[in-house]
Amino acid sequence: MPLHLEDYAFIGDRHTAALIGRNGSIDWLCLPRFDSGACFCALLGNEEHGHWSLAPASPDYTATRSYIGDTLVLQTDFETPSGAVSVVDFMPPRSQQPDLVRIVVGVRGRVRMQMKCVVRFDYGAVVPWVTRTSHGMYAVAGPDSLQLRSPVPIENERASGVASFDVSEGQRLAFVLTWHASHLAAPPEIDPEEMLRHTLEHWQAWSARCTYEGPWREAVIRSLLTLKGLTFAPTGGIVAAATTSLPERWQGARNWDYRFCWLRDATFTLYALMTAGYEEEARAWRDWLLRAVAGDPAQLQIMYGIAGERRLTELELGWLPGYEGARPVRIGNAAYGQHQLDVFGEVMDALHAGERVGLMPTPDAWALQRALVARLEQVWQEPDDGIWEVRGGAQHFTHSKVMAWVAVDRAIKTMHKHGLHGSLDKWRELRARIHDEVCARGFDPKLGAFTQYYGSRALDASLLTIPLVGFLPATDPRMRGTIAAIRERLTVDGLVLRYAEHAADDGLPPGEGAFLLCTFWLADNLTLLGEWSAARDLYERLLSLRNDVGLLSEQYDPRSHRLLGNFPQAFSHVALVNTAYNLSQTVGPAEQRGSDD
Repeated sequence: MPLHLEDYAFIGDRHTAALIGRNGSIDWLCLPRFDSGACFCALLGNEEHGHWSLAPASPDYTATRSYIGDTLVLQTDFETPSGAVSVVDFMPPRSQQPDLVRIVVGVRGRVRMQMKCVVRFDYGAVVPWVTRTSHGMYAVAGPDSLQLRSPVPIENERASGVASFDVSEGQRLAFVLTWHASHLAAPPEIDPEEMLRHTLEHWQAWSARCTYEGPWREAVIRSLLTLKGLTFAPTGGIVAAATTSLPERWQGARNWDYRFCWLRDATFTLYALMTAGYEEEARAWRDWLLRAVAGDPAQLQIMYGIAGERRLTELELGWLPGYEGARPVRIGNAAYGQHQLDVFGEVMDALHAGERVGLMPTPDAWALQRALVARLEQVWQEPDDGIWEVRGGAQHFTHSKVMAWVAVDRAIKTMHKHGLHGSLDKWRELRARIHDEVCARGFDPKLGAFTQYYGSRALDASLLTIPLVGFLPATDPRMRGTIAAIRERLTVDGLVLRYAEHAADDGLPPGEGAFLLCTFWLADNLTLLGEWSAARDLYERLLSLRNDVGLLSEQYDPRSHRLLGNFPQAFSHVALVNTAYNLSQTVGPAEQRGSDD
């Protein structure tokens, strides 16, 4: 069985990422990209679906781990009766091939170590041809090949590489795993110690650019490093998470592939990067966004592949039992074909966010924005599938209509600021119409709150974004009522649920955890209401849910006290950064978004 999510750490090279357990086992790695087939897939099955373990041979050990400074270089320290040893894991910033380096360091005494590398390509389905080499082992099947360079002899055992060896104080033994296309020659060897120095310097220099100096600097920098690690370097796209099919409900069917780029994430991600001083990354994300949505606005999707791919066909992998029995395991995501009105607002708000810090609109970008608003004029009154990508049928979701208002509002602001050509009077009239309709049909006077969709009595945590996007201030009586209702009826142990499942049909079996993003939104709203103490307490509570190396997933189960959902989750870390800024200064991202024309 795989470990609890809290027991995994994350390393990457900005092309892909690996999850490493507290027990020294790499249970998830896709090569050569985030969305490629996994060669280590024990996370969604068992050891025979692929893993690479490196730990003391005797189970009588204790393990602690941490990142080395402000980097994505992980160090796991093992204490045994006979001595102490550390394993340093990292992926060097990629220049050509992907490499994963594991350096075993003797700290004290003498420790017997066990190494086992079980390569299974295509998410554990394909057993490769494995041969021993003079320097390690070689595994090949179809288009994939992996070369493991080892400082100790490796035995071939059931199409896997195994080794036992002793490490004494002062010794350093480096293992290097390298992927390359099977039809090409093996790439040249790297110097693992030199690559370690280079990787540490790379991440430390990047972290030093962070401008945040508030009380939560460690958490903010770790979250920014996680976001950087989830960025696909060639295009600037940021995946929602490094994994697929980690469940939102134990042994349930709410298991989705998050290794893609959602337009919805763009705005909050841009704010997090720009506010923290990372304009280069924000520009790359903005440019990815423009390329991805280019084309006929009628074909706008809610999500794209990391290079802007549009077809993300959803498949079920029947041979995998799933994380702790949560089936099905899915790759691809059928939600790419959904109609979600809010993405118009997300795109326009993201581009507006970039403009506020100097990412000037190009003529092509402005032409695209005008075309998006023209398309929105035609479709804003249609029902859609909503922010939560429900599979229970389209509705007139209140949040979606609010984001339609955002799209028009940001177009007006951009035109004003830069003296651009547009249909100002027409857009102002449209903006007013949408605002009036939302206030009339999305608000329930008897409930005293905005509701999930027109005519519904259900609450929805997405409505906490209303003040964050500037639609209404948090102090508006209608918004106060909404915040109060969500706090009273949509929280478990102080953490926010997306919606009450008994009151909203999302087309899936019930049961999921508290949504961390929504709980950060509640903290932002409390800040805007001036409830600073409550906001800080809630934020500190959220920080306490991170694992020992500072990582968050998408959800949290207050009953079992465990993380749920794909991991690490970009949106959770984006929200952590933005809320830190909102709490640390008089005017943060939440207030900036509601500025005047």
